[in-house]
Amino acid sequence: MTSGQMVIDGRFELRGRLGSGGMGTVWRAFDLALHREVALKEVRLAGSDAAQDDPAVAEMMRERVMREARALARLHHPNVVTIHHIVDSPDMPHPWLVMELVQGRSLQERLAEGPLPPAEAASVGRGVLAALRAAHEAGICHRDVKPANVLLRTDGTAVLTDFGIAVLEEASRVTATGGLVGSPEYIAPERLHGREGDPASDLWSLGLMLYVAVEGGNPLRRPTAAATLAAVMTARIPPPQHAGPLAPALQALLVADPAARPTASRLDGLLAQAAGAQTDRVAPPPPVQPAGPGTNPGAYQQTGPSAPPVAPKRRTGLIIGAILVPLACAAAGLLVVAFVFVPKMLDGIRDADAGAGPPSGGSPAAGDQGSRTNPKAAAAPKTLLTPAAVRDVIKKFEAASGSKQFAGMSVYEDHASADAPVRGRRGAFDNYTYEKGADAAVKARPSIGGIDKAKVNLNTFNWNALPGLMSRAARTLKVPKPTNRYVIIKASWTFNGNRPTMLVYFSDDYGGGYLAANAQGKVISTVPADS
Repeated sequence: MTSGQMVIDGRFELRGRLGSGGMGTVWRAFDLALHREVALKEVRLAGSDAAQDDPAVAEMMRERVMREARALARLHHPNVVTIHHIVDSPDMPHPWLVMELVQGRSLQERLAEGPLPPAEAASVGRGVLAALRAAHEAGICHRDVKPANVLLRTDGTAVLTDFGIAVLEEASRVTATGGLVGSPEYIAPERLHGREGDPASDLWSLGLMLYVAVEGGNPLRRPTAAATLAAVMTARIPPPQHAGPLAPALQALLVADPAARPTASRLDGLLAQAAGAQTDRVAPPPPVQPAGPGTNPGAYQQTGPSAPPVAPKRRTGLIIGAILVPLACAAAGLLVVAFVFVPKMLDGIRDADAGAGPPSGGSPAAGDQGSRTNPKAAAAPKTLLTPAAVRDVIKKFEAASGSKQFAGMSVYEDHASADAPVRGRRGAFDNYTYEKGADAAVKARPSIGGIDKAKVNLNTFNWNALPGLMSRAARTLKVPKPTNRYVIIKASWTFNGNRPTMLVYFSDDYGGGYLAANAQGKVISTVPADS
């Protein structure tokens, strides 16, 4: 004790509590050795002495804080909170993290005053995205992106913090058996399938956080945690009403299929456009072709505004998200939030960038900007949703991946993606993407591991049946003016006896439906059933 204050490790004098939550308390402290203010994170289960009474829980807690320290130590980025030191000894009931004290406030505190203007939200989003890109490149997925874990410096810079439940590629999960860790209303749908470690899951959480920032509420929040998880899996996120130029980025992110979400570089372009746009009164962007593929213990802060940078504008298309999946779920609390559940769901309905015209092929796209700068782009098909174009896309995926087998493929009017197995790594898949008019497919996300997926040769599907299926979907799905048309191939689909299946989707701003066909192109089901 010095001046009536508690001193940790003989060096860090506690001077006030900044916040508390499910995993402990964060304190403002003074480093007596270096004469600077720091943030100390006291890691312990809130309202419980379990860590002191149960050696197994104590060890789990220590491993969790060590993992957060290791994760942060691997990152050196202006948008990631800096870790200085860790205090841990057998004489202490729980460990402490010594971190930089961010002068500012959390995004959660800022949103308590009201929604953000779209341009300001986009600026915050770019900062968080930069932090996530640095983390993903280091093999770290955050898994808990939410307003309470984003701090705003006094100059407006967004800082991502609380990596305590991050997944490192080489580390096992620290949670209860069968548990899921994270904040339920920001969890990506695929994580409820047990799919962990995919960077696209962090991008979903970022998208939902920005949606909340401009709309003023979370459309997935329900009275109970279990009901919220059910909403994540089943509820349709309504199109944003106040997002203005940020709407394309939100609609691109909030789709059930992780492979359909934009890459980090493409997302940065969408956010840059929104951050540089005028926000006094912004009309929704026209449906053009995309330009290319309590407080929380994380809140160590003391207040200030945020000013968005001006960035170059770019054209983009609209994407409307829809999730139409059933669920059976039971929940129990642990760590921040941990849930044991047995989900039964119709594998992700996916949305994509809005296309410009009905399925057809062959002729160059009139007015395509790419044709003015790249002669090869003039020969690109108007849509990829034709038999010839799909076969060509498959060849490009095979050439890029070196594989004839794929876990699945998604084809939209202007781009496609597929998951190919990684040689020598059982259960690992690399994601490849292709943009209409490009010479080759490229690897978008590497080595999603630990996924038990069936595989199929995409050439075994009867692609000559595709035009007929598209026509039938146009007649029967009751989507008179679809903004999205796309096809999803599954190597195994529960509702087709775990056999390879082709799903043809049509959707608009109000919903949509799909036809399911077997590999021969015979329709086996239609959703909604009364279509």
